[in-house]
Amino acid sequence: MNEPTQVFLQPTPTDDLRLASKSEVNWSAGEVVVTAGAVSRVALRWDEPIPAEALILGDAWERSYGDLQWRHLQPERFLPWYWLGHDQKTGKTFGAGVDVHPGAFCSWTVDQTGFTLWLDLRNGGGPTQLDGRQLKAATVRRFEDAGTPWRTLHTAVEAMSTGITPRDIGPVVGANNWYYAYGEGFDEKAVLQDAATVVELADGHPVKPFSVVDDGWNPGGNGSGGPWESGISGLFDDMARTALAVKDLGARPGLWFRPLLSREDGPWRRAGQSDGFGRALDPTHPEVLDLLRADLRRFKDWGFELVKHDFSTYDLFGRFGPAMGAHLTDDGWQFHDTTRTTAEIILDLYAEIRAAADDLVLIGCNTVGHLAAGLVDVQRTGDDTSGRDWERTRKMGINSLAFRLPQHGRFFTVDADCVPCTPQTPWELNRQFLDLVARSGSALFVSVDPAGRTPQTDRDLGDGIRLALSGGNAADGGIEPLDWLVNTTPTAWRAGTDTVRYDWSRPWGADPAAG
Repeated sequence: MNEPTQVFLQPTPTDDLRLASKSEVNWSAGEVVVTAGAVSRVALRWDEPIPAEALILGDAWERSYGDLQWRHLQPERFLPWYWLGHDQKTGKTFGAGVDVHPGAFCSWTVDQTGFTLWLDLRNGGGPTQLDGRQLKAATVRRFEDAGTPWRTLHTAVEAMSTGITPRDIGPVVGANNWYYAYGEGFDEKAVLQDAATVVELADGHPVKPFSVVDDGWNPGGNGSGGPWESGISGLFDDMARTALAVKDLGARPGLWFRPLLSREDGPWRRAGQSDGFGRALDPTHPEVLDLLRADLRRFKDWGFELVKHDFSTYDLFGRFGPAMGAHLTDDGWQFHDTTRTTAEIILDLYAEIRAAADDLVLIGCNTVGHLAAGLVDVQRTGDDTSGRDWERTRKMGINSLAFRLPQHGRFFTVDADCVPCTPQTPWELNRQFLDLVARSGSALFVSVDPAGRTPQTDRDLGDGIRLALSGGNAADGGIEPLDWLVNTTPTAWRAGTDTVRYDWSRPWGADPAAG
């Protein structure tokens, strides 16, 4: 990167941005060093003209919400982590970004006269007290054209993943009951039926599929927090027995939990954050990390081989991704430990979970992608698909896969979320999503309602599951969306040497009132 044109500081969230003085900024050996007392945000500005016809792409804080797209210049549009610009006149693609595991929440804005990197250095909703400590906020990179926008995004993601090596866990394929059970009215018998179904559909494939018990198994019920010490009496009386029974059927057992929410009160609450399902925990209290370590040891002792940890971003910020925006959270509250930035706290949390999980396969859901990279094995990259409304699957699942697939294998295994097979959703559309995910080599989970099974769905599901267990089209060069510059849910895809076309629409098109 060239030296920024200007640097701006915001000491506290209520202060205005101001131009940093020469004594506060030093550029040396490729580093920008900012020296200040209290600081909440730093903005680095590069005055470099951007082509007026350029299309701009960014990423998302955590999951995407059907909102990833190439778009014309929009100066106020904030772009988390990285951005690419595509000059429609010259065909060149360019951009900038920050490496994974930064010490700040990093976003960009791009306009016709240049671009700005915004470093959010706060602790919760207030300034971090560094107390003389030097903080490495971000490693910044420039991206040059690699031939096409798709190749340029791949090379950009590869550059930003310098220093991490995701674990080789093989294909991640299996069953998850969420999109037909939705956390209600299921028990051990239903879980074992799911396991038997996915094993039957895998039809003897040498790679074993997973069978995941999603939300709704612990005494608090759907959406609640811990303690995570037992299952619901009468439904899951012995979680170790459930895990063993799944293994006996030929599948690998997995389990969902919400690590930063508790139904019990205590001094470790995150200031001001609770909902009807429990109270959020502050991970800067050592006792909270002790609880997480004990939970993960317990899940492993029960015999589970995969753990999905969910809701931690919401429980930390009180907001999901779209509501976080550039503000992230409410002003005025801070963590128990005010000496670390929020980014550092979350990064430390993920590292603690990874260490405690040992060899468990970890899925991060509602986790911050740039901080979770290399610390989760699988990342839910898009918001929920649906077993009730096809529009949601089209909007969330296909968009996430199209625009975040280059992160697959570099940051983590990408999971665009489950393929539903339910009576409420059209199988002729779900089966196309199944085919695309299976070809991609990314994680494939299916939610198969027993009432939705037919000979045709079983044939399609079996074909998709076996293809995914074999790695999809990875050996043939993977897949690539061909119309992603102009379509948020691409319909034309390269798969190996073939071009595959999908029709994601109902007869009336996309219903704006659905999804």
